Amino acid sequence: MHPMLNIAVKAARKAGAIINRASLDLDLVRVSSKGRSDFVTEVDRAAEQAILSVLKTAYPNHSFLAEESGASGAEGAEADADYLWIIDPLDGTTNFIHGFPQYAVSIGLKHRGQIAQAVVYDPTRDELFTATRGRGAFMNDRRLRVSKRDQLADCLLGTGFPFRQLGHLEEYVQIFKRLTQQTAGVRRPGAASLDLAYVAAGRLDGFWEIGLSPWDIAGGSLLVIEAGGMIGEMYGGGDYLATGNVVCGAPKIYDQMLEVIRNARSVPGQPSWHQ
Repeated sequence: MHPMLNIAVKAARKAGAIINRASLDLDLVRVSSKGRSDFVTEVDRAAEQAILSVLKTAYPNHSFLAEESGASGAEGAEADADYLWIIDPLDGTTNFIHGFPQYAVSIGLKHRGQIAQAVVYDPTRDELFTATRGRGAFMNDRRLRVSKRDQLADCLLGTGFPFRQLGHLEEYVQIFKRLTQQTAGVRRPGAASLDLAYVAAGRLDGFWEIGLSPWDIAGGSLLVIEAGGMIGEMYGGGDYLATGNVVCGAPKIYDQMLEVIRNARSVPGQPSWHQ
């Protein structure tokens, strides 16, 4: 295992232990709201501090972008601007609050503009998804490959509703309707990092969502690529980490999904929310 990935795994497992302990008595977990349907708990914050503590001890000159504490890192002559750790300490907080066991720790390392290391850790199932650029993707040391299905009609897709940006809901519903009609099923589990990991593992054949944040996607995106999948911006608008509009899947499924999404967006009278 790459040394930097090893440190990221150590950080993710430390956060996972905090999350698992808290899950045993959810009534004691303090919850506050960041906005409509957007929650943060003391567990998110404790898990994030545990991750940052491990990473900053190992790499004090790197930069960090974490969901709860924002951007931080070394400044000036000591900073190594080539390295940015992108962290979601608890992706799927709403699920966690309800005791719905679908949430994960996500850590991605961006090196000179590309995600180079990735960890997505599911603490409830003790499933550790890891990838190093150019070296493949793994779950608990087992090599991952995207699904071999090549017909959209046979596929199970994952998605997420645009809960932060409800103005996007109408067009999203058009895409959802068309993909539901043309597939074997669509699931909405509620933690994008795990959805991406499941695409890498072949458990889902594809995934799409709009309005995600970089920390939702960073780790999972490399898992998909290293498992032989395709991932891109839904509308061809450049960097999906920046826009948060993402589609991914096995190569043939990815192309078929893009075609359905493009056709759904061209329905007369539908609003457009391409940014």
